[in-house]
Amino acid sequence: MVALFNTVLYEPLFNLLVFLHNIIPGNDVGIAIIILTIIIKLILLPLSLQATKSQKALQDLQPKMQEVKNKYKDNKEEQAKALMELYKKEKVNPLSSCFPLLIQFPFLIAVFQVFRNGFKPESLDLIYPFIERPEMLNPISFGIMDLSKPIIAFAVLAGIAQYYQTKMLMSKKQPVKAKGAKKEDMMAMMNKQMMYMMPVLTVFIGFSLPGGLTFYWFLTTLFMVFQQKIMFRKDNKKTDQLADGQNNEKGKSNK
Repeated sequence: MVALFNTVLYEPLFNLLVFLHNIIPGNDVGIAIIILTIIIKLILLPLSLQATKSQKALQDLQPKMQEVKNKYKDNKEEQAKALMELYKKEKVNPLSSCFPLLIQFPFLIAVFQVFRNGFKPESLDLIYPFIERPEMLNPISFGIMDLSKPIIAFAVLAGIAQYYQTKMLMSKKQPVKAKGAKKEDMMAMMNKQMMYMMPVLTVFIGFSLPGGLTFYWFLTTLFMVFQQKIMFRKDNKKTDQLADGQNNEKGKSNK
C-alpha cells in the first residue's frame, strides 16, 4: 500500500516540483511551490467545488434543521425521518461534503511527504530518468527564506487564511429557538469555537512543519477563499435575480 502511494502520488508530485525548480529562472523553489499549488488546485478543482457547495448548503439549511430538531426533540425516530425528508426536499446530501475532502486527503499527505523529505539528498534518487537531476534542491526561496525549516510567518498566515475561510462558510441565519431549549445555543457556541480553534491549531502545527509545507498550506487555503468568494457572489446574484422576478410577478398580479 505504501509502495502504491509513493508510485501514484508522492513520486509524481516530487518530480513535478523538481521539474519546476529546474525550469524556473534562478531555480527558486518558492516560485516552484506556487506553480505546484496552482496545478494541484486545478486537478482537484471539481472535487473542491463540490465540497464547498455541499458545506455551504448544509450551513444554509441549519435553521430548518434546527426547527425539525426542536419540533421532534422528544421523538428521535420521527426527528431522523423528518430530517431525511428535509434533505430530500432541499436536495442536500449530508455526506456529500465529506467524500470530496476524503479523496483530496491523500494529496495532502503526499505534499507533506514532498516537503518533509524532498530537500534531503537521498530523495534525488527518486527523480525520473527524463528529468534533469540537480546537484541539490536548494531550499532557499526568494533569496532569504529556508523552506526546509519552520517559518513562523507562513504558519500565522495559514492560520489567518483558515479563519477567514471558515468564517465565510458560517451561516448568518439564526436558528429558531424553542422555549427552554439550550441545544441551539450550545451548537452555535461549538461552531464559533471551531471557527477559532481550527486556525489556532493550524498555527500551532505549522510551527513544527517545514516552511515549504506551511507556504503551500497558506496558498491552497488562500485559493479556497477566492474560490468561495466567486461561488458565493454568483449564488447571491442568482438569489437577487430570483427575488426580483418574484417581486415583479407580485406587482403584476396586484395590478
